[in-house]
Amino acid sequence: MGSGVDVPFALTADPPRGGRLPGTRYQGSKARLADWIVAQVDGMPIRTVLDAFGGTGSVAYRFKQRGCAVTYNDLLAFNHQIGTALVENDSVRLSDDDVEHVLLRDPRFDYDNFIERTFGGIYFTDDENRFLDAACQNIARLPCRFRRALAWFALCQAALAKRPYNLFHRRNLYMRLADVPRSFGNKATWERPFEAHFRQFTNQANAAVFTASTCRATYGAAGAIDPVDVSGAAYDLVYLDPPYVNARGVGVDYLGFYHFLEGMVDYADWPSRIDRSSPHLRIRPEPCAWLAAATAQPAFAELFARFKDSAILVSYRSDGAVNPDAIAALLAAVKPTVRRVDRRAYQYALSTNRESAEVLLIGT
Repeated sequence: MGSGVDVPFALTADPPRGGRLPGTRYQGSKARLADWIVAQVDGMPIRTVLDAFGGTGSVAYRFKQRGCAVTYNDLLAFNHQIGTALVENDSVRLSDDDVEHVLLRDPRFDYDNFIERTFGGIYFTDDENRFLDAACQNIARLPCRFRRALAWFALCQAALAKRPYNLFHRRNLYMRLADVPRSFGNKATWERPFEAHFRQFTNQANAAVFTASTCRATYGAAGAIDPVDVSGAAYDLVYLDPPYVNARGVGVDYLGFYHFLEGMVDYADWPSRIDRSSPHLRIRPEPCAWLAAATAQPAFAELFARFKDSAILVSYRSDGAVNPDAIAALLAAVKPTVRRVDRRAYQYALSTNRESAEVLLIGT
């Protein structure tokens, strides 16, 4: 295995260092599994790690806490902001002045009202849409990219907290506003002001920042990532957690679920990206090999070949349309040793599947 340092060290079960990763409402998050995932490679000589499908940053952050030099990558721009804020950033925090800058309208600034005039009655109230218009433009004017990333993290988490199911997959503001008896949902959380949510998540993001080994966040498709780190050596470990295709052949469409967050961080270009034929005004879909079994399996093979000089750690589910045994066979084509570890009956938030196991495949 290649290494970016002269003397690689072995991961141990020592208590993690640094801050505390904030909670998240992100579908498929590995936050509750991160310790278990990292424990499966304890004892391996790992200094440099690539998390190619970074998502919430849970696993990347845990490797950062273990002292690794981590590269976080994700295809979505709002996720890249998470990686920048919590993985790459090792010292910058939002000040009280920064928070007020985001929350207050500047009377000297000419604000666009794109969200208010476009998304009325779909996700948030008119007043909330007006707030988001100003907050997005205020964040863009913060002078430091790490401060911007921390603010984007807090604003995206606030938007998720105020959404039924924590998703943007349909126009369902009526679920929040209807005066009916409720057997599910959290009305108090939904109605809590954006400002209060933003302050809460800002505090959580600031508490997560700590100084560690040099880490970075990149943005793009996993298949386009350079297989070597900044030193020119292969990563010691590459972690792959691609979107899961369930037994019915339906893939997890993260752009479809979180298009509103993607639009917020790309505010200036958002109008040109909207699918106007969509009833909930999603961003136009983009081709993705991970949304169907027929294309996901060869995509696995391509990634395994690309990162063949690194140890490879794969997360998947036991009941996927792409069978873990098939993935293991593809991994065995580039790795002489493939080990499988199952976490039985692990249930994700919003999932009704109580039988599926979380599967890790480790190729060395």
